[in-house]
Amino acid sequence: MTTSVNELIVAQPSQSCDVELAKGPWEFDAVPGYGPGASELDVIPEPVTRPGQLPAAYQRMADDELHARIRAAKEALGDRLVILGHFYQRDEVVQYADFVGDSFQLANAALTKPDADTIVFCGVHFMAETADILARPEQHVILPNLAAGCSMADMADEDSVEDCWEQLMELYGETAADGRASVIPVTYMNSSAALKAFCGRHGGIVCTSSNAATVLEWAFERGQRVLFFPDQHLGRNTAKAMGVSVDDMPMWNPRKPLGGNTEADLDKAQVILWHGFCSVHKRFTVAQIEKARAEHPGVKVIVHPESPMPVVDAADASGSTDAIRKFVIASQPGDTIAIGTEINMVNRLAAEFPDRTIFCLDPVVCPCSTMYRIHPGYLAWTLDQLVEGEVVNEIVVADDVARDAKVALERMLAALPK
Repeated sequence: MTTSVNELIVAQPSQSCDVELAKGPWEFDAVPGYGPGASELDVIPEPVTRPGQLPAAYQRMADDELHARIRAAKEALGDRLVILGHFYQRDEVVQYADFVGDSFQLANAALTKPDADTIVFCGVHFMAETADILARPEQHVILPNLAAGCSMADMADEDSVEDCWEQLMELYGETAADGRASVIPVTYMNSSAALKAFCGRHGGIVCTSSNAATVLEWAFERGQRVLFFPDQHLGRNTAKAMGVSVDDMPMWNPRKPLGGNTEADLDKAQVILWHGFCSVHKRFTVAQIEKARAEHPGVKVIVHPESPMPVVDAADASGSTDAIRKFVIASQPGDTIAIGTEINMVNRLAAEFPDRTIFCLDPVVCPCSTMYRIHPGYLAWTLDQLVEGEVVNEIVVADDVARDAKVALERMLAALPK
């Protein structure tokens, strides 16, 4: 049986990212900021903070009772309910998921249950928005804790991207000399519905870490260059693997004119990268890989492509959460594997394959603190309310936004990973 992240935090406080993570997330939900964890130093734009709504009774409830309530509610709701759980979700919650996967898989999984009245998404805000966009109009989508956001997604807001686009259109014009678009916008799944809609309106597309290369190929067929947001690292690593020179991938800082670039830089650009990142994956370093190789001769290292480029270059492989899982499945008993991604997933893989040595590259326990806000208390409360006929913490994307976002998302769903 795997050791929970909470147990590691409590048992080894000197080796944890922040011992405050062991507390109930409702203690942080009403406080501006992302809370303890890897993203605590990220600046949160306003208004993003969402109120904590968990009734006090559920905050005080014993774990056994919470889990009993979840099981009873699932049984009572039957096929009217589908629960989606992201790979990074804590074990205490993901055990109840009908589907577990990465953002691409869960976007597809939601479509396989058209008869379910309610989709409960145990992930973060942008994932629930995506589920609502793709769901039938009469289906409800619930995010158990509305404070479960994403600091990376918040690094690209609609106004900043619109301003960037205006500057690029003034510089390039809408159409290149060869008849293609001058720029194709590509947004990572880890972005707001508004930015997905932006891409839908401007001939763009959504990508995930599973299909980013396929999406960039799609974009280059239609445009001279790509504006990729919000994660610079996924964009850089994917384009570099496709043969794009790093010199032709300038960074766009939304706080500076022309993103901090010269017109000459932007004129020869092939991929314009937004100044965004994942707070968990930027923690991985080349030094950690070197240490793993020194201490574990023959170790195989795989990292998520949201990690910095030098880390991806130093690893044996990189890939989405699903690709990481497949990498482990394809390994052999006795193998040693160091993984650069969120700790809950790494611990789950280590428990599933006890005949292999599997560990996280980052020795300091630091889960995604916003994903971690989905606690059994929130899941029990939202399911109890459903049993009583009440829908709480529903995620509803405005019709006009959903219409344009769905265009970009359907392009994404058609861009199957190779």
